[in-house]
This record gives sequence, C-alpha cells and structure tokens, in this order.
Amino acid sequence: MHRANEVKRIRPPGADYEIRIVGDRRAPLTDFYHALLGLPWWATVAAISGAFLLANAIFGLLYLVVGGVAHAGVGSFRDAFFFSVQTMGTVGYGAMFPESTGANLLVTAESITGLTLTALATGLVFAKFSRSTARLIFTEKATISLLNDVPTLSFRLGNQRRNSIVDTEIKVLLVRTERTTEGKTFYRMLDLSLTRQRALSLSRSWNALHVIDRESPLYGETPASLAAKEIELQVQVIGLDDETMQMVHGEHRYFARDIVWGHRLADVLSETPDGHLLLDLRKFHDIEPTQPTAEFPYP
Repeated sequence: MHRANEVKRIRPPGADYEIRIVGDRRAPLTDFYHALLGLPWWATVAAISGAFLLANAIFGLLYLVVGGVAHAGVGSFRDAFFFSVQTMGTVGYGAMFPESTGANLLVTAESITGLTLTALATGLVFAKFSRSTARLIFTEKATISLLNDVPTLSFRLGNQRRNSIVDTEIKVLLVRTERTTEGKTFYRMLDLSLTRQRALSLSRSWNALHVIDRESPLYGETPASLAAKEIELQVQVIGLDDETMQMVHGEHRYFARDIVWGHRLADVLSETPDGHLLLDLRKFHDIEPTQPTAEFPYP
C-alpha cells in the first residue's frame, strides 16, 4: 500500500545536504531485479545465500510436517533441513531419501524451486559480470585562473583502468538558485561549453577547460556570489569501453566550496631528459597558485 507520509532521503555524492522525497509511489516487486543489479557484490552474494537458506528452511519445515524421509530423525529439523539442502543442491548422498508419496511430491516441488532459484541467481551474476562499468577519477577541486589572459575554469579527469574509453563525450551542467519576480525559488540549469567536449580516447588524464567569457554563465561571478547562488557543477562522461565494446559512464559534482580561485592544476605531463614523456599521477589532484592581474584580480 502506498504511504503518502513516507520520506525517502537521497544525499548527492559530496553534498552537505540531502533530498527528501515525500509521496513517492514504490513498486518493490517491479524494481526488484533492478535493485539487485545495483547492489555491491558482497550484498548480492548475501542476498543469494539468504534466499537459498530461507528456501531450504521452508522446505525443511515441510519435510518435518509431512515426514517420509528415510533415516531422518523423528522431529529433527536439522535432518530435514540438510535433506532439503541435498535435494536443492542435487547432491543426493543417499543417506536420506524420500520413501512416501508426500515426501516425493515435496522433492518434486523443491526440485522445481531449486532450478528456478539457480536460473535466477545465474542470470543475476552473469548480468553483473557482463555489465561494463567505468572507473573514472576527477580532481578534488576545480580551479579558475587566467589561461592566455582569459579567466578559465578547469578540472581534470582520467580513466583509472589501463584501457581506453573511446569517443568520450564530456558534459558540464551548472545549477544555481534564483529567485523569480514572484518571489519563488527557481533552480536554473545551464550548459557550460568546454573548449573540447569530445575526446577521441580517454586514458589516464584529460584537462577540461571552460572559458569564462561574456557568453559564460560564470561571467562576472565571484566566490561570494557562487556560494550565495549555491552553484553546483554536474559533470557527466560517456564513452565506449574499447575492451568490452559497451557504453560506460561516470559523473562528478563540484560545489561552490570545491572551486578554487587564483589557482591552476599542476602539470602531470612532462618530458624526460632522454626525450620520453612522464605522466606523474601523484600530482593528479595538486593545484598551484597563480599571479593575479589588473584585469583579473581574483576576488
């Protein structure tokens, strides 16, 4: 039954606030498979194990009531439970076996149940194994500083796996709080254009840049105004895993407190004396201060 007063709480990653949803209509049976896919592996194994033990406990009780299991102790739930496990697992040691019509009917019903549970568990495990996921990393901070004498927002992202994500598309959405002329709170969403929104191949490191010109939603903003407007940058990355040939995605959020003015991302790529390139991932999250100018004094 739908409960209108039930409150669902969602906390966005890295946020110091939570979204409370009231009046959500739940459909646990319809979304059960999707919920299982979203579980971590330890929870998935625990759910499968719990379902297996619960099913055997139920059939153990039924065997205890019906009887007819040879060499099982009278009134012994232990023997009935282990006989159920042997039946559902198709082990069949032979020490205990059904010897009555009722017990054989229960064995038939349990065999069908066991086949169904095995098929469902196999499908779930296969789906989780075959589903390709991305291991993307984003810099802890985004920076705003001058680049070629133009204020520029920058952040870094990379693929933590050794393969590549090809035909990668990077999208950035700015969310800010506004007040309408009627005095209502309005959450405006604006796209931030990057100097390059597609990468032929995303590997260990990629710098995303947004030029803050007169067309930018960040033009004229200051750290204080970003905080007052509760600015939030939502980053989404979509691409094709070159090994599994499946679409993968990742996302990250930068809040006003995560945007550092007057700093730039430290260089992670350099050239060695022997002419090779060195990618120092130890500096992935490092930032360094820059000098302000009269045109951009860094508020």
